[in-house]
Amino acid sequence: MSDAAVAATPRLDVGRVLPLYAAQALATGATTVSTVLASLIISGMASETLAGLPSTLIQASGALSAGAFGALMLRSGRRFGLAVAYTLGALGALVGFLGARAGLTPVFLLGAMMMGGAQGGYQQARYAAAESVPDGRRGTALGVLMLMSVLGSFVVTGFSHPIEALGGVLGSTAEVAGWLVGGGLLALGAVLMLIWKPLRPAVAGTPQAQLTVRQAFGIPGVRSTALAVATAQGVMVTLMSLTPLRAHHMGVDHAGVAALVSGHILGMFGFGWLTGPLIDRVGLRFGYVGGAALLLSAAVTAPLPGTAWLGVSMFLLGLGWNLAFVSGSKALTRFPAAQGVTDSLGFVASGVGTLVGGVVIARVGFPVLAAGCAVWALLPLFSAWRVRPVSVSVRP
Repeated sequence: MSDAAVAATPRLDVGRVLPLYAAQALATGATTVSTVLASLIISGMASETLAGLPSTLIQASGALSAGAFGALMLRSGRRFGLAVAYTLGALGALVGFLGARAGLTPVFLLGAMMMGGAQGGYQQARYAAAESVPDGRRGTALGVLMLMSVLGSFVVTGFSHPIEALGGVLGSTAEVAGWLVGGGLLALGAVLMLIWKPLRPAVAGTPQAQLTVRQAFGIPGVRSTALAVATAQGVMVTLMSLTPLRAHHMGVDHAGVAALVSGHILGMFGFGWLTGPLIDRVGLRFGYVGGAALLLSAAVTAPLPGTAWLGVSMFLLGLGWNLAFVSGSKALTRFPAAQGVTDSLGFVASGVGTLVGGVVIARVGFPVLAAGCAVWALLPLFSAWRVRPVSVSVRP
């Protein structure tokens, strides 16, 4: 992958892609009040040993759908593929809400799987944003997308008390009511896709855009880039999904857990205005090394006593993910055939991490899980070492 930056490039047309960014903000808000807290719902419905199961199913569904959505978008366009993904997510959130409210674990898990399948599609909106601008501005385009995402999360988090009240009206908890709210937000995202007018991808017509999956992964640096993206996603989702359960064990109430999630979302998306342009300027290695260091720090601070350390860990976790994920995503904008498969790998890593993590917490405790994540977080250092200039030569 190239570590070079383009010095002079056109400005990003934010206004024209605003519906895309707004839809992503709604999707982040929906995730904040639904799937992030799924471990609490399943713990109450079944057993804490299964705390990681909803997230595992979400990631598994995303792994299965990401490649399919990637192929669909290459064939039928980003707008159509994203509209389908948002609609699937809205339906899944509704199914999950109905299942959780009725105490039907299989129905709730079906809704979680549908939500995961949707995420496999609408998370690829970052490529739609980045592909629409020249290479030297793609980090900035991703940064703007993240700023809109944190806005959506904070707006939804600000409604935590009304969501609690809604749960009371519906005869359920705030965590269950959040799934209904999330469904509404994703439905709005689907509507926004109908009015979004995609920009012509800057990558269209290039030799890299014509590669098959096998050919794309034969390019030097593509596989190590996929490793960085999958690692960042896996470590982040594992700790993000299971830290609320640790907080719950420490006596933190719903508002406190929402605050932890907000701090995490701030780290993930709030500094896109800085990290995106910085990666454009100084290169991919900075993102991989900085991301690995912050992910490691998050895993080390997570098991420390006191809720303040949980807040620090969640913030560092989000920021470390940001650096590694944006760097890898920017690099992959040149290779559309590798995008869906790489996202699938990220979902697989997340699913395995949350499934194993739930069992680890139940049997030997959260600190052991955090130690495992600390080792896992070092893998993007290999990706930094493997950064290479772009080549379009294809292996037969």
